[in-house]
Amino acid sequence: MVNLVGNSNAMKKIKYLLFLLPFLVYLNSCKKDKTEEPKEPVQIYPPQKPGFLVVGYFPSYRSVDAVPDRMFRMCDVVNYAFADITSSNTASIIDTRKFEQLYQKAKANGAKVFLAIGGSSDLFGTMSSTEQGRTTFVKDLMQKVRQYKLDGIDMDWEYPRSSNGTKESFTALMKQLSDSLHVDGKYYLSAAITPGIYAGSVRDGISNEVFNYADWFNVMVYDDFTTLPANQYQQHSPYSMVLTSMNYWINTRGMPKDKCVLGIPVYGRPSGMTQSGTTLTYSNILSQGGDPLSDSAIVSAAGYTDYKIYYNGQPTVKKKSAYAKANGGGIMFWEMGQDATNDNSLMKAACDTLGIRYD
Repeated sequence: MVNLVGNSNAMKKIKYLLFLLPFLVYLNSCKKDKTEEPKEPVQIYPPQKPGFLVVGYFPSYRSVDAVPDRMFRMCDVVNYAFADITSSNTASIIDTRKFEQLYQKAKANGAKVFLAIGGSSDLFGTMSSTEQGRTTFVKDLMQKVRQYKLDGIDMDWEYPRSSNGTKESFTALMKQLSDSLHVDGKYYLSAAITPGIYAGSVRDGISNEVFNYADWFNVMVYDDFTTLPANQYQQHSPYSMVLTSMNYWINTRGMPKDKCVLGIPVYGRPSGMTQSGTTLTYSNILSQGGDPLSDSAIVSAAGYTDYKIYYNGQPTVKKKSAYAKANGGGIMFWEMGQDATNDNSLMKAACDTLGIRYD
């Protein structure tokens, strides 16, 4: 006996499947196209460097209100110092309220804002010694860059060394930071480094490979002092130190000259005695009768009276700035809050020499 009902149902199912078949083919082709759609490769390249640079550091312990607007207009970049590295391989911003205040003032006056990363060399070494530690650190910095709308990161590790493996880990860290910050040319990466005037593990802790990763280096051409009582006449940042330092990094080591940013101190140090409490800001030196046209003065501080302090006056700063303009990529000041705010300002002397408008 023929099962007419069963045949009828089978025919209905076949017709239904034939009806759905074009739609299934279409959906499958869409899925295939979506899966096989080629992804655009990630582009990693540095942002355009803003010409000859004036970089000013601004530490968390300074008053933002005490530094006039025109001093921010003198800077292409303001580095907020510091976000300290932590034991959990992250960076903690010291005084977020101060940072926000600084950020708004710097931006209002046309300066880019970087977050400078400082802290314990041991913590830097531990973090950078493993890929996991570096990745955690870089992810945290990238989150902060986006959260606070930063223009870049400045690494202030004092210091990686060739003697303990941190040279290699610093190189790896800078590459990973460069690969992240330089995606689509969005953010800058800089680093504060030794003046390099003395051979040894600290100077050799910066590999030539790192020259490819940072957009520029803030070279700390100062703090060449001694506490030995027999030497009471050593200037901690003489003009001759500029020549030695820049010649080493650019000519001996091959750092691109446009990446070599000359560091200038805005403070003084004595020689042949303790540095604890006896170093003074440039503005403090002037308040004790120091001459803005000189490089030394007789001052008193920390229970010591009438001792000699060495600093950079306006003529020396002008001379250094002119040399950096002819032979390097910029100048850097440590730090803005130590300067005089009137016409005796060292930053003003530099900008006047360089033809930089700030009024």
